[in-house]
Amino acid sequence: MKSIHYYIIACLAALLWLIPSSQAVAQKRKVMNRPYIDQRLFHYGFLAGAHLQDIELEQNGMMDVDGSQWFCETPNYEPGFSVGILGEFFLTKNLGLRIIPTMHFGTKNLTFRNELNGDKQFQTIKSTYITVPIDVKFAAERFNNYRPYVMAGVTPALDLTVKKQKQYLLKNTDVYLEVGMGCDFYLPFFKFIPEVKFMYGLMDVLNKNRSDITDETQLIFTQSVNKAKSKMIVLTFYFE
Repeated sequence: MKSIHYYIIACLAALLWLIPSSQAVAQKRKVMNRPYIDQRLFHYGFLAGAHLQDIELEQNGMMDVDGSQWFCETPNYEPGFSVGILGEFFLTKNLGLRIIPTMHFGTKNLTFRNELNGDKQFQTIKSTYITVPIDVKFAAERFNNYRPYVMAGVTPALDLTVKKQKQYLLKNTDVYLEVGMGCDFYLPFFKFIPEVKFMYGLMDVLNKNRSDITDETQLIFTQSVNKAKSKMIVLTFYFE
């Protein structure tokens, strides 16, 4: 099920980038809206969007004293939402440097399964991330009133809602590598920019110092995982 979600979003992202490029071959030149907006040294806007959170676990199959093995998976996603502001610096005709302070509100749903007897436990991890992506944007030549682009960058992240006394305790800091694509649409009064990006956590976010746990039998969940890395898929709509 998860792979289907990734496949659908990847296809939508490719269409988002390819459709304007293919239309440019057949269309004639039109009057350009806001022709000089990209040539400003600095321009800004705001954003709103939706995202899916995931966590990738490297499990070691550790057994407890009863011979039980617990494995964890994220069988489904709950959509979250994102809001923020955008600042973009002009570098060259095709390159821009973007700084995008953003807040992501979302959840990760985890299912723990005991391989010995089939018992299950569940955990919902709510997250409120403050991120500051620093991206390089490479845009194609503008044609009429649209301009596809690709982007890549790094994103420091701080989670404000870490809770203890659960099966997993995640660290509140992370750094993501992100890549994506989008398209600038130049409207008469503003620029509208849909974008899809994929974010891959670079740090091990599993907190193995579980001094908060009073029941030692609960340590098996943390001990059975070597490391955990976060991932996100973000659909963003920018308005400049």
